[in-house]
Amino acid sequence: MAKYEKREKAIDLSHHLSDLSRAREVSPLKGLARYFGKPGVISLSGGMPSADYFPYDNVSANILAPDSFALDSNSSSVSWFWRLFGSSTKTQPITVPKYPTKPDQVNLATSLQYGTSKGLPQLVDFIKEFVEDVFQPAYSDATVLLQTGNTDAWSRTVLTLCNRGEMFLTEEWTYPSAIASSHPYGISPASVKMDGEGMRSDDLRQVLASWNEEERGAKRPHLLYTVPIGQNPSGATMGLQRKKEIYDICVEYDIIIVEDDPYYFLQEGPYHLKFEREARSSSTTDTESFFANLAPSYLRIDYQGRVIRLDTFSKTIAPGSRLGWFTCSPLIAERFERHGETTAQAPCGFGQALITQLLITWGQKNWARWLHGLAVEYTHRRNFLIDSLAEEFHIRKSIGTQDVWNGLEVYDAYLKPIQNTSGDISEKFDIGTKMFSFVPPTSGMFVWIQLHFDNFPSLKDDDDDKTYEMKLWEALAEEGLLIAPGWFFSAHVDQAPPKKVGNFRIAFSFGDEETMKKSTAIIGKVFREFFKDH
Repeated sequence: MAKYEKREKAIDLSHHLSDLSRAREVSPLKGLARYFGKPGVISLSGGMPSADYFPYDNVSANILAPDSFALDSNSSSVSWFWRLFGSSTKTQPITVPKYPTKPDQVNLATSLQYGTSKGLPQLVDFIKEFVEDVFQPAYSDATVLLQTGNTDAWSRTVLTLCNRGEMFLTEEWTYPSAIASSHPYGISPASVKMDGEGMRSDDLRQVLASWNEEERGAKRPHLLYTVPIGQNPSGATMGLQRKKEIYDICVEYDIIIVEDDPYYFLQEGPYHLKFEREARSSSTTDTESFFANLAPSYLRIDYQGRVIRLDTFSKTIAPGSRLGWFTCSPLIAERFERHGETTAQAPCGFGQALITQLLITWGQKNWARWLHGLAVEYTHRRNFLIDSLAEEFHIRKSIGTQDVWNGLEVYDAYLKPIQNTSGDISEKFDIGTKMFSFVPPTSGMFVWIQLHFDNFPSLKDDDDDKTYEMKLWEALAEEGLLIAPGWFFSAHVDQAPPKKVGNFRIAFSFGDEETMKKSTAIIGKVFREFFKDH
């Protein structure tokens, strides 16, 4: 991959630090850690228990081969469980001993001991090499620091950069926990309109240029939160040109960008209907080409160090590992480290040890191969769910005219006719009525659908407080299917939702083919009954 011939260091953005962050000092005991690695030093300073008393002599696991998943999307299958855990599954053992037998060996005596909030050095080094090779930061001193998952990482970021009463910029539809975690601190979102690539640069400029502190009740935001790949909930993928536009605006208005990117390696590309896919060639089986074709990170254009990138192992290894990392400027990383010293201190040592040993065993090349295989698997899952919807509903393509989908190819869903006992189509059912629409996601784990309640005049604005979105959601839940109500993802979630506006987020990340087929059958059944009854 191309490397920069000359990169400057990150600029000084210390004026963005919150009052709380400025007040953080080096933890008195943790400050001694810089001497721990010095040869011959005897430490009786900390309250560290002897590793001899740890009840684990070693921790072992059987790990899957990095090529466990096929790279040909036509041969991939959502029934991966049986391929994965069948008799032909390839595994290899790894072991983390209590004490190292060679230099730099991952060991329990270190990983289960009190340590610095930066994380295990071996894991930090592995990630640092990966970040430089794949994300290619445009400044020279990008720093890696471990964290306990992106949701907690965002919470730490808010406390580090924002004071009570401030606001942050985000998409009009966004990750609910980003708002929920900042709300108790008195920090609220300011929404920016979206289109098929996520956040719109033109609306971002409009929001900033027209900001009225008196009307908003807060000064102009200096922090932007975004999920640019697999945008949650829409599944949109933001390209490099849009990121350049947003980055330039953030330089102009002195804004720090938080790039929350848990779905980065689940870039699936455009969806095509089943009969269209069969006439096309399969996805690339070359891992190097797969990585070269990924939409670049904001880091690629961040020459000032104003991007805080959040990565996690939750979607690529396991959510329960509670392990991820920041990539940011040294100044911000130092403040995150001070925060960690007096809170979580560091991610769980067991998780760090096992994931570090897995990655070292695989190496950079095989880690990339694993990520490529996951992308192919999720591509097949997305395709299967939409294929199932296309079997349950009449799907017609149209060109979007709304802001968020303007100019995009939209899939409109109409219910299939229901026959009565004599074989005739029910007179109460209008086959020509559009029920919902969606744009197939190009990344991530979700299909985001828009419900068209306004197309059904029989749906009256009755006196109860429930929206039709929640009424339909409850009908699905009663039938045994849980999907996510759309209003949960609104940046205006504190406002009363419109009565007849609705969206749902449907995950294709969990469940086998049979489960997906059953789910779409429930959707069809409940939609028919709901709109007939109303």
